[in-house]
Amino acid sequence: MAHHTVRTAYRSLSDRINHFPQGAPPGELLYKILGLLFTEREAEMVALLPIKPFTTDTAAKRWKTTSADAQVTLDTLASRGILVDIENREGESVYTLPPPMAGFFEFSMMRVRDDIDQALLAELFHQYINVEEDFIRDLVCRGETQMGRTFVNEPALSSEQRLEVLDYEKASWVIHSASEIGVGMCYCRHKMEHLGRACDAPMDICMTFNSTAQSLNKHGVTRKIEASECLDLLAKAHENNLVQFGENVREGVNFICNCCGCCCEALIAARKFGHLHPVHTTNYIPVVDAETCNGCNRCAEVCPVEAMTMVSANDPAKPRKKLARLNEDVCLGCGICQPVCKPGAIRMEERGERVITPLNSVHRVVLMAIERGNLQDLIFDNRTLTSHRALAALFGAILKLSPVKRALASKQMKSRYLEYLVQRAAV
Repeated sequence: MAHHTVRTAYRSLSDRINHFPQGAPPGELLYKILGLLFTEREAEMVALLPIKPFTTDTAAKRWKTTSADAQVTLDTLASRGILVDIENREGESVYTLPPPMAGFFEFSMMRVRDDIDQALLAELFHQYINVEEDFIRDLVCRGETQMGRTFVNEPALSSEQRLEVLDYEKASWVIHSASEIGVGMCYCRHKMEHLGRACDAPMDICMTFNSTAQSLNKHGVTRKIEASECLDLLAKAHENNLVQFGENVREGVNFICNCCGCCCEALIAARKFGHLHPVHTTNYIPVVDAETCNGCNRCAEVCPVEAMTMVSANDPAKPRKKLARLNEDVCLGCGICQPVCKPGAIRMEERGERVITPLNSVHRVVLMAIERGNLQDLIFDNRTLTSHRALAALFGAILKLSPVKRALASKQMKSRYLEYLVQRAAV
């Protein structure tokens, strides 16, 4: 009976996690992961929390306890990086349960901890994400709007392009404009270190910004740094041919990871599922000058998604000569191939059609909910009420009707009309 109760608690938490567009397929591996991160009682309580940001009083009502007791539990969860807490304009703490990724999965490995078995957790993450693949495929291959996007490697751009590139496309602009910055251990390389498979890329280089940095810095998950130090870390990432992969929004970016092709789960997914476009590209793409290329292979060696390969130059006079060839369908447009090209055969050019980036996290989450078929879960958020559960089921059925699906899926509705509504709601 006790085992059944424990399974029920983590299954309920799994159901709550999957009301959010970025969910996690349920199963024994997920329950084991949740069992390391949450006690049974915590799992039961977090399963009752809203999807939208909430206050201590809201949690107390859901949990049928006092505000003082709820505050203790919320602060305990936030100290472990399970909840993100920020202060609103009135100075009141507002809490959010982030999705597993980018969220509390990563936060559990962004510092060395002795309160949980991180070696076991790393093995479970590896099995759940890299071996079984259902989680990562579900995360990055459903719908058109994805969690993350690539930032262009600024040293790869020409002087003229650096003047023309939009601010939100540059990691340096995110750093300069952030209200607060934190840095922590790279979740992916830390995980691989426990598995004995980490590369030698810098470890303490995972960047968080704005409200997320405020919460993680406060609880010691990350270390607060100034923009100057963060820019130094960005330069270090460029020197190590790391790809900047960050939140897929134009305003209020909360994270930028500096990723290697061997450890980073997003880039591994891009190699496996490249034809499904699991990562949003930049608005640039490398172009190879065949006359200048000497076939040195450096560009292919650094490409994290194997978009650049070497092919025969078809030169009868030099039958062994190779040339670099780009597969545009899987290229991220990161540009790390350009600086390593010694003969200068690679230049960056703008893509023919610009990539649409959501305005902010609200815009992105609603887009993802529309595409993944769970917009009703965002609207009818209180699953403790029978009326909300019934309305969510009814609304979900309506959203599955073909005319409604086509209307919601239109590019104009998703990119212009919805963005307008998000902007109006923020006023």
